[in-house]
Amino acid sequence: MSENNTKNEIDKMTFEEALKSLEEIVSQLDSGEVDLDKAVEAYERGTNLKAHCEKKLKEAQLRIEKIEVDKEGEITAKNLDV
Repeated sequence: MSENNTKNEIDKMTFEEALKSLEEIVSQLDSGEVDLDKAVEAYERGTNLKAHCEKKLKEAQLRIEKIEVDKEGEITAKNLDV
């Protein structure tokens, strides 16, 4: 699979799918039973999955709002400062 196809595949993943795939890669690499070429490929894919997960988290963070109620009972929603 080419790098571009892999990137497109990852871009279509949900956060949960990407995280599960990343966890599987880490488990494979930790086992030490992967040959060098496959380990390098897995590491590259893992790097792309990590970036995708970070992007999804950032998008979610930007959508989160802090709901406040003032003294008069007025409700407002503001972007949450994190």
